[in-house]
Amino acid sequence: MDFENLYQQYSPKIFRLCHGYFNDVDKAKDMTQETFITVFENLGSLKNTSNIPGWIFRIATNKCLRQIENEKRNQTVTDYNFTKIEASETVNEDEKLVRLRTCIKELSEIDRLIIGLYLEDVAQEKIGEIMGINHSNVRVRIHRIKEVLSKKMKNHE
Repeated sequence: MDFENLYQQYSPKIFRLCHGYFNDVDKAKDMTQETFITVFENLGSLKNTSNIPGWIFRIATNKCLRQIENEKRNQTVTDYNFTKIEASETVNEDEKLVRLRTCIKELSEIDRLIIGLYLEDVAQEKIGEIMGINHSNVRVRIHRIKEVLSKKMKNHE
């Protein structure tokens, strides 16, 4: 698969994943760009092409986590208010979708990543590979995350 096709197919998904981490459109765009720079630089040397989507998601996840660590270390980020949703982003969104996004942003980083990948239709086995946990653990965590989100959605009504 060539880079252009990979970018066209996966950049919207990677952007949504990054946006889930930062709740900042510009930062999510930057992290998406950084992810695809790494993909471009390393695509030619990739030996196992059977799991390119998992590889791309892992790159994005690692970049986001490293960025968060760097920001915490440098204390440049003082506001991690994940419930804040900008009006410009919600103009065209359904009210329930806005509530769901708000509830997801209240989850822990790992749970946000798992449910984000799950919502992007990444197979549970692949989520396990990306996260470094086994498939049955992923299945259990997704079930628990769904329960938490269901309760949160009812409380936000």
